[in-house]
Amino acid sequence: MTVLDRIVTDVRAQLSTRKRSASVHELESRIRAAPPPRDFRAALQRPGLSIIAEIKQRSPSKGRLRKSFDVPFLARQYSNAPADAISVLTEEAHFSGSLAHLTTVAEHTHLPVLRKDFIIDPYQLYEARAAGADAVLLIAAILDRPLLDDLLRLAAELNLNCLVEIYDPIELDKLDFTQISILGVNNRNLHTFDVDIEHSLRIFGMVDKDLVRVSESGLQSADDLAYLHQNDVDAVLIGETFMRADAPGTALQRLRRETDTLLQSTQTECCAE
Repeated sequence: MTVLDRIVTDVRAQLSTRKRSASVHELESRIRAAPPPRDFRAALQRPGLSIIAEIKQRSPSKGRLRKSFDVPFLARQYSNAPADAISVLTEEAHFSGSLAHLTTVAEHTHLPVLRKDFIIDPYQLYEARAAGADAVLLIAAILDRPLLDDLLRLAAELNLNCLVEIYDPIELDKLDFTQISILGVNNRNLHTFDVDIEHSLRIFGMVDKDLVRVSESGLQSADDLAYLHQNDVDAVLIGETFMRADAPGTALQRLRRETDTLLQSTQTECCAE
C-alpha cells in the first residue's frame, strides 16, 4: 500500500464518523446562512504570477513543519502580505489538519480560501462550503471519471470553484474539460514523494491554454517561480517554504519581490536584444 493509498483509506474511515455527527441537511442549513463565496478563479487570473499560500501543520514526508501553529496569525500573515488565495490542509491523520482551521482562516481573511484535502465523497463538498471554503481541491489520481464528474457538478451547484489536480498524464483522460477551468499539476509524485518542477510544464504542454494553470509542490525559489511564469503558468501553490519561516507573510513578500525583479530583468534583456 502506497502513502496515497493509506491516506485515502484513513480519510474514508474519518468520513464515516463525521457523517454520523452532521447530516447533509444540517450542512445545507449552514451553507444557506454562510456569506457568499469569494472568487478563487478570478484571484488566480490577476496580472502577474498568483500565489496560493498554504497553511499546514505537518506532511507525511517532512513531519511537523512549525512549532507554533497559530492559525489566526498565519491567516493574517498571508492576508497582509498579501497572497492571492489561501489553501488550508484539512486532512487529520497525516497532516494534522481540520475543518476548524479552515473556518478560522475564512473568518480572518478577505482572500478566497481553498480546502485542500483528499476528497472522495460528495459529503466533503457540503462540509467544505459549510466550513467557509470558496474552492476545493479534487485529485484525479484518487477519483474515477464518473465520481469526478459528479463532484464537479455538485461543486458548481454549491458555488465552489475546483482546482483539479493531476500528476500522471494518463489522468487527463478522466477530465471533462467543459467542467474544468482550473488545472493543477503536482510536481510531487504522490506515490514516491519525489519532486520535479519540470513536470508541470510537460503536462501543461498537453492541454488548452485557456485553462488557469497552477503548479503545485516543491517550489522554493524566485528562480523557480520566474521560470514557471515565463512558461505560461498562472499561479503556484506553496506551503512548506512559508510554513518553515518565522513570519510566513514576510517570506511571501520577499519571494514575490525577488520573482518580480527576475521577471523585470529578463524583460529588459529581451527588449535590449
